[in-house]
Amino acid sequence: MNMETVEIKAFVPARDFGLSKAFYIDLGFEVGFSSDDMAYLKAGECAFLLQAFYVKEHAENFMMHMLVADVDAWWQHVVESGLVAKYGVRADPPADRPWAIRDFVIADPSGVLWRIGTNIGSPH
Repeated sequence: MNMETVEIKAFVPARDFGLSKAFYIDLGFEVGFSSDDMAYLKAGECAFLLQAFYVKEHAENFMMHMLVADVDAWWQHVVESGLVAKYGVRADPPADRPWAIRDFVIADPSGVLWRIGTNIGSPH
């Protein structure tokens, strides 16, 4: 019996599927597959499924966490690409967290909150 795990992905909700897909492309994801109601989005070896499904309470309580090699480079991309103004989303700059990650938060157009960060050492 082979119990090897290959991948795990979340289904991220989208109020406006086209707008959300454009947001994620601008954020730095590539589209590996897309149909009218679902898209496979990836950045490096990390991926998720964007779905044309929206329930306000679900979307606004949904969080994604992504570890990257250089959080400051990702933040610089967010700032330079004007994502906040272009999509009317909220973003807070990187900060060192007590859980030993330097991260920033950005909400997508549907209210899904992303924490994008880099490990910085052991928590105290």
